[in-house]
Amino acid sequence: MKVAFLGTGLMGAPMVRNLVAAGQELHIWNRTKAKAEALANIARVHDTATAAMKNVDVVVMMLADGPVTREVMIDRGVMAAAADNTLFINMGSVDPATDIALAKRATAEGKRYLDAPVSGGVKGAVEASLTIFVGGKEHDFRSAEPLLQIFGRPNHLGDVGAGQTAKLANQLIVAITIGAVAEAFKLAESAGCDSAVLQKALQGGFADSRILEQHGERMVKRDFEPGGRSRSQLKDIDNALALARDSVLNLPLASVAADGFRSLVEQYDGGELDHSAYYWWLEQLQKS
Repeated sequence: MKVAFLGTGLMGAPMVRNLVAAGQELHIWNRTKAKAEALANIARVHDTATAAMKNVDVVVMMLADGPVTREVMIDRGVMAAAADNTLFINMGSVDPATDIALAKRATAEGKRYLDAPVSGGVKGAVEASLTIFVGGKEHDFRSAEPLLQIFGRPNHLGDVGAGQTAKLANQLIVAITIGAVAEAFKLAESAGCDSAVLQKALQGGFADSRILEQHGERMVKRDFEPGGRSRSQLKDIDNALALARDSVLNLPLASVAADGFRSLVEQYDGGELDHSAYYWWLEQLQKS
C-alpha cells in the first residue's frame, strides 16, 4: 500500500519506521524538512505536502494541532490534490470540530476521512503499542484497521469526532493523574519520605496506574525529556474544556489541571518538557 505521512516529528518518525517495517511504501513530508530527511533512507521525502499525494491510497496526518491541520489540508491544497476515494486518517490530537469539518469537506470531494488520535506517547509509538481512538464510518474503519494495527490497538467509537472526544477524555485523566502523583510525591517528600521508595510501594494498591509507573519514575529520576510535551497536554486540556463549555459542563478538576499546566508552559517556559514536568513545576513554586 502507498501511504503519505504528513508530520514526522516526535511521534510521526517512529510511526513511519513501523509502517516501513510492515512493508508499506511511504511518501513523507514535514514542515521542518530536516525531520523528514532523517528518514530518507526508508521513505521518499517530498518538498511539499501536495507532492506526497500522488497515487497514494491513504494519507496519515500527525500534525501539531487543529489550526496546522486545517492549514495543511485546505490552504496548502492537500485534500484537493488527493485522488478520489483517498482515505485520510488524522492521528494528531485536534479539537473534534476540526475533524468534523474536514470530514464533511472530504465527503463532498469524493474522499474518505477518519479521526484516529492516539495515546501512549513516544514509547508507544516506538513499540507499536499505541491505543488508537477512531471516529468515522464503519466500513472506512474496517478498511483502515489492518494499517492502524501496525501502530497498536485501534478502537472504533462512532462517527467522525468521536475519536477526538475520546482522546480528550483520555487526556483529562492523564493530566489530572499526573498532577495527583506529582503532588502526592511532593507531600511525602516534605515529610521526609523517599519518593523512589514511595513510587514502588504504591504499585499494586488502589493508587496504582501507568501514570504512577511511567511518569512517577520520570519524576523520581527528574527525567523530563519529552515523551509527551507539556505544551501538547495544555492544548488538549483547553480543547476538553472548550468542549465542556459547549456541553454546559463544569469540570473543576480539569480547570485546576489546566491552570497548573498553563503556568508550567507560559510562566516557567516548560512547554517543551515532558508533561510529567508538572512535578518540576511544583518544585519551582516552592522556590517562589
